[in-house]
Amino acid sequence: VVNWLIKPFTMAFFAWLFFTRLYAAWITPELAQEYIAGAILLGAAPCTAMVFVWSYLSGGDPNYTLVQVSVNDLILLVLFIPIVQLLLGITGIAIPWGVLGTSVIVFVVVPLVAGYLTHRWLIRSRGEAWFKSRFLPALKPLSITALLATLVLLFAFQGQRILDQPIDIVLIAIPLALQTYFIFFLTWKGGRWLELPYRTCAPASMIGASNFFELAVAVAIALFGLNSGAALATVVGVLIEVPIMLHLVRIAKTWKYT
Repeated sequence: VVNWLIKPFTMAFFAWLFFTRLYAAWITPELAQEYIAGAILLGAAPCTAMVFVWSYLSGGDPNYTLVQVSVNDLILLVLFIPIVQLLLGITGIAIPWGVLGTSVIVFVVVPLVAGYLTHRWLIRSRGEAWFKSRFLPALKPLSITALLATLVLLFAFQGQRILDQPIDIVLIAIPLALQTYFIFFLTWKGGRWLELPYRTCAPASMIGASNFFELAVAVAIALFGLNSGAALATVVGVLIEVPIMLHLVRIAKTWKYT
């Protein structure tokens, strides 16, 4: 519920409030629209990669995390495009379905199908014991390396803009950070109200708070260009997400309950 019925809309609200109202004296209307678009793309889907790290660090249930991420991937196939179309349409930005559809196929469908087929092939050819004891441990460093490579490429292309526009970076970071903390605390309180165990409540809150930034950055660049305000907003989201999520891990462990 939080991931798909609340989070995208609160992100759009915070972006609209800050970029068009509170920041009106410092940001032009055209640039505000691009920043809003980038924020909407960030908030339109929950993270499906780094949440495994946050779940592990917070002591969450890995099985629950895997199931939740898998469900989110399937929901993303259906809801990501309509949500982005709706929210960007409200702000007056027309987005072609083709670009959104291609991005979802490349970043969600292809990895999902490839992972499923690889899993089935390896289980049949090598056995489940080998898959769990040899293949998965060997794959973990590769996933971290791929993530770091993605971050390096992002900042290689946007690093100069970050250095040249420090004020804009701070202005963008504030509503994005506020959204992350808001969704985390909302999900946490909801989990406690539903009497979920800590090992479920913690990763659920982490998943809700984090963003599918790889997809957001790709769509922003494809739609608005590498040097656009939308692309910059998504990169700022990447820049602040890791330290904020580490802080949320610490909060979760401080609030740990039995």
